Amino acid sequence: MLGQLMIRMLAVFSLAVMTLPQLHAQQVSAAPQNPCASPQQKQLDFWVGEWELTWPGEKPSETGHGTNSIKRIMDGCVVQENFSGGDSMHLRGISVSTFDVRSGRWKQTWVDNEGGYLDFTGDFANGQMILQREFTQKDGARVMQRMVWKNISATEMDWNWEASRDGGKTWQVNWPIHYKRKS
Repeated sequence: MLGQLMIRMLAVFSLAVMTLPQLHAQQVSAAPQNPCASPQQKQLDFWVGEWELTWPGEKPSETGHGTNSIKRIMDGCVVQENFSGGDSMHLRGISVSTFDVRSGRWKQTWVDNEGGYLDFTGDFANGQMILQREFTQKDGARVMQRMVWKNISATEMDWNWEASRDGGKTWQVNWPIHYKRKS
């Protein structure tokens, strides 16, 4: 009886050893394609690079200056931003952006040296990338915020930080930044 049990166990073990390579091959062939290879993943490539930034200062005669370094990380799946307000302002921040294939939308998370945390979703359409968010102020007022990349060329573009207090019917530009690619 013990001998028959050993023979059965040996047969099951042999069958498992012979089947494992076939199971592994099926799993490999059934693996999903790289989600970071989707055409939408390239929509933010215009932003990748080293940039000199300018924006209107507090006085009409002043101009603010900063830098932004944008690169692809994590096997090209993530676009990482490193912003510096330079000598013009204290603000320093980083963001990570990716195209979420499940939702079909871009998502970005921003954090900064002032304790800020912002999360955005959006799309690239009509030559513009627009990422936005909605939040409720302490007084209960709902505010929408968005970033708009526009007038995009290989060497420069414009970026606006905008807000809407009427559900997106009208937008006010709060911070326009002009990007010029470093040579």
